[in-house]
Amino acid sequence: MIDIRGMDVVFGHGRQLHHAVRDFSMLIERGQSYGLVGESGSGKTTVLRALVGLLERVARVSGEMSVAGESLQGHKRSREFRRRVQMVFQDPFGSLHPRHTVDTIIGEPARVHRLDRIEERVVQALEEVGLDASFRFRYPHQISGGQRQRVSVARALITEPEIVLLDEPTSALDVSVQAEVLNLLMRLKRDHGLTYVLVSHNLAVVAHMCEALSVMQNGGVVETMSVQQLRDHTPSMPYTQQLLTASLGYDRAAIDAFEEFA
Repeated sequence: MIDIRGMDVVFGHGRQLHHAVRDFSMLIERGQSYGLVGESGSGKTTVLRALVGLLERVARVSGEMSVAGESLQGHKRSREFRRRVQMVFQDPFGSLHPRHTVDTIIGEPARVHRLDRIEERVVQALEEVGLDASFRFRYPHQISGGQRQRVSVARALITEPEIVLLDEPTSALDVSVQAEVLNLLMRLKRDHGLTYVLVSHNLAVVAHMCEALSVMQNGGVVETMSVQQLRDHTPSMPYTQQLLTASLGYDRAAIDAFEEFA
């Protein structure tokens, strides 16, 4: 479903040049949930933005990319690609227009893609994420963080995509709400046969959501592994082992033994 080979993403020029992603490759089967994990700044979100063509004018992207058999060139994406691939961003408040109602926010992609029965689709999308029609004419500041993220998911679903890219979808939410959103995403994947790419620094979330994952550091892939290896605490690379140890909670002795990885 997604095939990326040798992706490189470079920002800036000369002394300001930053090589954000280096020789990145990823192969994802239809219906799979795939995780990208790593510390902040490792290049996870940049991979997603490069895939959907959001880095035009700010970065140079090279390498081979294809989605559902469609070869992707540069930053340009076809209308069919933009219907097939949707993204849910990390901040559910920042990604929703503050002066648009929920009805307008969810319905806009349907209007862009000239879909029919927009009002009916909006109500259906809200119901699928556990919100009733009374939310249609509220503004983002009038609903909670968890409800805003549900609206973001509904907006992604309205074009009936095959692939949903999830950029830290629960990190901005309270712990009590995170499980609700994760269970919602799992149900939607099952009901619609979706393919997920999940970016997260939370290994517990990845273990719950995904079947396989790539561990990133400094723009490159350190290790690709199954989620069972993650659950069994059996990664092969020292960096991944250290990342897993750090995810288990504060341990002064373990921290003192940590290495610096270049």
